Amino acid sequence: MNIRTLLLTTTLACTAFTGLAQANDTAGTSKAVPYQYGMPLHVAKVVSLTEPQTLDCKVVTADMKYIDNTGKPEEISYRKLSDACSYQN
Repeated sequence: MNIRTLLLTTTLACTAFTGLAQANDTAGTSKAVPYQYGMPLHVAKVVSLTEPQTLDCKVVTADMKYIDNTGKPEEISYRKLSDACSYQN
């Protein structure tokens, strides 16, 4: 195998792994502001609602990404009963 091909392949592999590591680092950080009772939100459009999956009926921390009235994307976290509570008697 040619040394140039080996070096090129190694460089591309390292670049790919670095990109994946950075993507994982940024995905874990959340800029969500915790909701407090009475906080004005001014929601123009809800983009997404997410919560951790659980089989137990319990209180979880959910996230809401939305566009405010000025067109700025915002993110807020709030406490709610999990979706599993809807299916239990």
